[in-house]
Amino acid sequence: MIFNDKTVIITGGSEGVGAAAARRFAEAGANLMLVARNKRNLEAIAEELRDKTRVEIFAMDVADAEACVNVFKKTEFEFGRIDVLVNNAGLHNRGPAESVSADDLGRMIDVNLRAPVMLSRIALPYMRDVGGGAIINVGSLAGRTPVPHSAAYAASKAGLRSFTYSMYEELLGSGIKIAIVSPGPIDTGFIMSDVDDVSDLTLSQPISTADEVAQAILDLCGNNRREQSMPASSGVLTTLTYLFPWLARASRPWLERKGARVKRELKAKAKAQSKGGA
Repeated sequence: MIFNDKTVIITGGSEGVGAAAARRFAEAGANLMLVARNKRNLEAIAEELRDKTRVEIFAMDVADAEACVNVFKKTEFEFGRIDVLVNNAGLHNRGPAESVSADDLGRMIDVNLRAPVMLSRIALPYMRDVGGGAIINVGSLAGRTPVPHSAAYAASKAGLRSFTYSMYEELLGSGIKIAIVSPGPIDTGFIMSDVDDVSDLTLSQPISTADEVAQAILDLCGNNRREQSMPASSGVLTTLTYLFPWLARASRPWLERKGARVKRELKAKAKAQSKGGA
């Protein structure tokens, strides 16, 4: 797709999927407003991309309601229009719900669900002013089926998925597209830097690259799909295990053994790379 003269806001835009999406949109000609908490990381990706397109940054916490309003005001001031919002910022404190603090459980809901809901609502008038646009939410396979030891995270992503599907119906005929990409594990620091605490069940699914997810985000801006599961086979599996809980319980031991094997392989690979760079 071509995004010349269009403006894209990306939350969590300083690294991982957000940075990969920024690179993809820059190649397609879009102006960029990159949002994240870490200003130094934002400046690094902005500097990388400024020879391709106009880039501005806004250091903020997406759970801050006032900042959510202000980032749109700044984006319109800088670029004159807002065409695409990518709700990518995410948080995952892993472990049984009982072992995670109440504050951390609430924080996951704030970042993964409350923030994208607020940002999407704020975006709508700006997109109506320019005749249309797209809101792409970054969900998870965890939002499609229950995942033990990720209860609040799964709940937040399930809520985001439900919000997306509901808003899709509300926005029919408006020229504003809303959709969600639901990947499994992604080869970014979000998982790989904390791989010991990632559930074996999660790692039983094929690992996508950040660039593959970024391309899915761009594709969803222009096609007629409401959701893109990654990979598609995992989307089918999560649907079946959601509809038939007995199947989830029956398949879990096999999937966890597979995931444990993948985890051992990832750790061995990381160890070998560490030794090679020493």
